[in-house]
Amino acid sequence: MDRADLAADVVRRLAHVTAALRHRQDSVFAELGLTPAAARALHELDPDRPSPARDLAERLGCDRSNVTALVDKLEQAGLVERRTDPADRRQKTLVVTGPGRGVRAGVVEVMSDSRLLAALSDEELRTLRDLVWKVSDDGCPEQCDTR
Repeated sequence: MDRADLAADVVRRLAHVTAALRHRQDSVFAELGLTPAAARALHELDPDRPSPARDLAERLGCDRSNVTALVDKLEQAGLVERRTDPADRRQKTLVVTGPGRGVRAGVVEVMSDSRLLAALSDEELRTLRDLVWKVSDDGCPEQCDTR
């Protein structure tokens, strides 16, 4: 197998791993009553620090109008509330509710689920982490570094 074929095989396998992770996550999100987009939005909210919707839009890398629809869904489900910011009464902040904290914990758990990697030894896991880091470095902001 030449380098181009080898690289193509790796890309196909990475795509398969990504699809397997996404399928598992989407299934659990559906069980939690969330769309993948709503789950990601809830994941990005810090339950201990209310923040304006524009901050959430920035973290999600999307238009604020899209965030409004996501927050509407989360609010209708009782997971998030819009509250007036005591420091600036003209502004609303997003607050994760008590039930929202529980659902968010489930979202965080499934987004960190590593069962797919259970067959790897610690050494293999470190090697895979380092290799994935190496190939993702160009597309990932410095803040992604959790080593």
